[in-house]
Amino acid sequence: MIQTKENFDLKNWEIVSVNPSDKNWTWTDLFCFWGCSIQSIIGFSLIASIYLIYDLNFLIVFMGCLIASFLVYIFTNLIGKPSQNHGLPFPVILRLSMGINGARYVAMLRGLIGIFMFGVQTFFISKSIGFLLRILIFEIDKTILEKDIFLFFYMGMDLIDGASFLLTILLQYFLFSKGQSIIRSFINFSAMFVYFGLILFFIIIISENYNEVLNSFRLSVNIENAFAKSNINPLITVVGTMFAYFSIVIVNFGDFSRYVKNEKELNLGNLSLILNLIIFSLLSILIVIGADIVLTKNMIQVEKLLTNPTDIIGKIDNNFLTVIVLFFILFASASTNLIANYVPSQNSLINFFPKGLNLNSSGFIIIFLGFFIGIFWLPVLSQVGIMSFVDTIGAFFGPIFGIIIADYYLIKKSKISNSDIFSSTTGSSYFYSNGWQIKAIYSLFIGFVFSAATIWNVNLSFLNSFSWLIGALVSWITYYLLASD
Repeated sequence: MIQTKENFDLKNWEIVSVNPSDKNWTWTDLFCFWGCSIQSIIGFSLIASIYLIYDLNFLIVFMGCLIASFLVYIFTNLIGKPSQNHGLPFPVILRLSMGINGARYVAMLRGLIGIFMFGVQTFFISKSIGFLLRILIFEIDKTILEKDIFLFFYMGMDLIDGASFLLTILLQYFLFSKGQSIIRSFINFSAMFVYFGLILFFIIIISENYNEVLNSFRLSVNIENAFAKSNINPLITVVGTMFAYFSIVIVNFGDFSRYVKNEKELNLGNLSLILNLIIFSLLSILIVIGADIVLTKNMIQVEKLLTNPTDIIGKIDNNFLTVIVLFFILFASASTNLIANYVPSQNSLINFFPKGLNLNSSGFIIIFLGFFIGIFWLPVLSQVGIMSFVDTIGAFFGPIFGIIIADYYLIKKSKISNSDIFSSTTGSSYFYSNGWQIKAIYSLFIGFVFSAATIWNVNLSFLNSFSWLIGALVSWITYYLLASD
């Protein structure tokens, strides 16, 4: 008997099916996962702004947030179940619909965005470490920061900024490249630590201003005529905005759901997103309101209501409180960077070079590229409109989701050939046309055109928040029609 020779090796211990003993994530782990996903400076500012800055009905905003989180719950369940059932990460599940070669390149679209955003996010995380170092140095010697060595700038960074950036990227590599057990522990600790910090900050702010905060909250809560027709457009806008915020983690959610014990834990864990959103929203609103009252009492003038945590602590002249808040911001930002950028990039890289990469080597590639992205972010990349290019690549993510769901649930009826998914032989189930599923690639680009149109066509810019959903729907329909014959 002649054994068919493999064209290339697709196996790697990091992306094969999870050992049953490692499928130990419960709903509480996913609660922390969703906590970390929302506990960012952007998330804090976004939620506080929607509730307090814009002239929107409180109930409409609340309903919009709930609807968006429920949509995320549905989609993460759909994309998470294949990985949970079979213990496989997103890039490997993608082989079912895209083919073994198609999955390598399509998954790298997610990986490239992840690497880029990892470098950018690391740059901003390092700013918090830089602030901490400056406070420490100033406490030791109030004149040392005036020396010439600290006044020299290169690529927009001085000595402290450069040291902070290097320290930040090395710490992340050390923490994130140790495997899923360390990642799980870090996510759980970070989520609880940041919630503790938010509650502590909230208590400090309202301890002497309880009545003022309560009265201000009541005044800001507009619930009249919540069901008027004029609220339909604001409701849709809130749903789109909040869904867009979470959409970045949906397509590669399988990278994490593969470790969940069973579908019951998966469903409960994803449902906890709604609980996270309620808790985080309440704390964000009350902290912003309370901080505004404290600043007013201390006769500190601000032009507008501050919704950014760094702006708030910048106005409150208290080094002790500033240091505490910066530590919480560090953990919140790092855990978000891990979930949204590092892990997706790592799995995409290993899937692209399964024979040559492992956790350490793939992590080194991420920090190496992330280092240069972070270095060039301020003087170059932020000035050339590169985020429009990044958003354009991101327009592929919704279509990828639509194709995976149509293929797994409707075409393949939730069945996977465990042997063929790691086979590169010509006759294997997922080899298709030289490793490419042409129907899926065609559907991907059709969905991308519709999704990207909301970015580049000014007449469709009002649909930008729904670009992910539009692309997913178009590719889902297109692929099903092509592949079901």
